[in-house]
Amino acid sequence: MKRIFKSERGIALFLVLWVMALLTVIAGEFCYFVRTEANITRNFKEETQTYYIAVSGLSMAIGELVVNELVPRKVKAPDGQEEQEDIRWRINTDIPAIPFGDGQFKVERENESGKVNLNRAGESLLKMMLSNFAIDDANKNIIVDSIMDWRDKDSLRRPNGAEDDYYLSLPQPYKSKNGDFTSIEELLFVRGVTPGIFYDGGLKDMVAVYQDKETGLANLIRANFDFNRININAASPRMLRALPRMTEDVVQAIIKYREKKDFRSLTDLSLLVGSDIYAGISPYITLSLSPYYTIKSVGMLKDSQTREGVQAVVKIDRRLAKGYEIIQWIDGLEYRSQ
Repeated sequence: MKRIFKSERGIALFLVLWVMALLTVIAGEFCYFVRTEANITRNFKEETQTYYIAVSGLSMAIGELVVNELVPRKVKAPDGQEEQEDIRWRINTDIPAIPFGDGQFKVERENESGKVNLNRAGESLLKMMLSNFAIDDANKNIIVDSIMDWRDKDSLRRPNGAEDDYYLSLPQPYKSKNGDFTSIEELLFVRGVTPGIFYDGGLKDMVAVYQDKETGLANLIRANFDFNRININAASPRMLRALPRMTEDVVQAIIKYREKKDFRSLTDLSLLVGSDIYAGISPYITLSLSPYYTIKSVGMLKDSQTREGVQAVVKIDRRLAKGYEIIQWIDGLEYRSQ
């Protein structure tokens, strides 16, 4: 009897230990589940907050551009000098992060006049755009002719270009568009343009597709915008390096000049870069702005690594009901810390 009793006590102890181990596992799993759900909820909350902070930043940027473009504001200059335009939101101003709610937003904006318009640029500007890419002249000629073949309305192939006969012979065939580009990513369908050139080489940051087709006195400057020229105030460093005779020292000098103010005349630019370089770049540059802006806004929260961004292409025009029109909107902009 004693042996049976001891055996039963051993079994009971084993069962108790097994149940306790099982309860420990269940409790651990429950705690892990609760913690995971809490983290998911917190992340969702922070992502939502930062997204709408970014949207608020983009909205503020649009408002400032509308005011600065359509009704330039004046600020008092020091020492009683003549009043000057308020240029806090001009394209070359590095705007610090602005507090908003429980976080802040950082806004960047570009004017499309600093890029090559794929739908309107001529052969000379397209060739100049590719001058600093590590590809041979034959491939540059293929890309230029193929861009022009892609956008024209006919099926006649340029010497180095491509039409339906080329594209239909590819492993995944498609037809030449024979019409305007509707997005810069469409350039990846053009003969000679590889993902390496487009993404890694930075071609995507040098091109635009939007253009004003309207004319009239109310929009005289924009209607007469020369798509074969690049705005020297809006051109990126990569685009500046593509200009003929340009050196890295001159590129840095232009960037440093624009940090304080924009070029108001081409004479100012000539004095900065010198007559030799100016002679090389003058056929490709202008001071005219496009009505189209690309605005990027990133929302951030205090004590959080969460970042959410939005990007929009916006047209600024006083004839529009609100003074602007959103042409393109992209959520989930990738955040890159500066």
